Amino acid sequence: MTVQARGFHHPALLYHESTDYVAAVTAFVRSAVENHDPVLVAVPPANLDLLRGALTDLGDRVGYADMAVAGRNPGRILPGVLLRFAADHPGQRVSIVGEPIWRDRTELEYPACATHEALINAAFAGRDAAVLCPYDVTRLEPAVITDALSTHPTVIEKGTLRDSHHYADPVVTAAAFNRPLPPPPADAPSLVYGPTIAAVRSFVRRETAGHLSEDRVEELVLAASEVAANTIDHTAGPGRVTVWTEPGIVVCQLEDTGHLSDPLAGRLVPPHTGHRGYGLVLTNELCDLVRIHSTPSGTTIRLHKLR
Repeated sequence: MTVQARGFHHPALLYHESTDYVAAVTAFVRSAVENHDPVLVAVPPANLDLLRGALTDLGDRVGYADMAVAGRNPGRILPGVLLRFAADHPGQRVSIVGEPIWRDRTELEYPACATHEALINAAFAGRDAAVLCPYDVTRLEPAVITDALSTHPTVIEKGTLRDSHHYADPVVTAAAFNRPLPPPPADAPSLVYGPTIAAVRSFVRRETAGHLSEDRVEELVLAASEVAANTIDHTAGPGRVTVWTEPGIVVCQLEDTGHLSDPLAGRLVPPHTGHRGYGLVLTNELCDLVRIHSTPSGTTIRLHKLR
């Protein structure tokens, strides 16, 4: 199985056993190496070990990343893994194996993962690249496989490449995962803020102290500050920030009256740090999960830090 044609290719690899997985992925990688493409393999740890073992003869011609670390937050996979790898190899076709969805992904994480898969098509449109995305048919829910058919233009199964008749416009598909978030706990402390972010910083620092390490508290404070700054700069205000804990997670939610209309906001690195949109990129880097629900009447951004 190879994907050699020029242009952008984003197939979903539907596999049933680890032997199928290793055979299909290594064939893709070896074909890319033969074409002199820079190659990155970004998959969860168990599969990373399998592929490293099967590709030892290729040495440093293949780069590797643990997707459970680099892609812990699905919102940072595009800017921090895929697009960064492409930017590191200007003028070259890149080939990437990216597996953002695996059995241990939670229901909470999944909409962000599916949104990521849809938006790969928008972010890489017109580029010369191949991004192969494996899906474990035996361990993932059938609905996940159905979604994969709508987020990938082509599908590979049992060595055969075919068009996906369920593939749809990536922005429209991503919008289907722009789902309302459940309300915070009724007793969760909250603060109405504006016109400065100082109160947000103090509030988040105070409410998360003791639940996270000092370093992780400050990361969450910075992430919340970036979101609050967008409220102050781009909406009529005010905003509201709420903090609470769930098992193993600290959650910080910010709400305002703005509408986040660009589905790629936070997933593309602006040309310079002063450009609008960099704050959400940084927020994705700092958090273990970012969930966003935005409508013309308002936006909710929920930040998660593992405890």
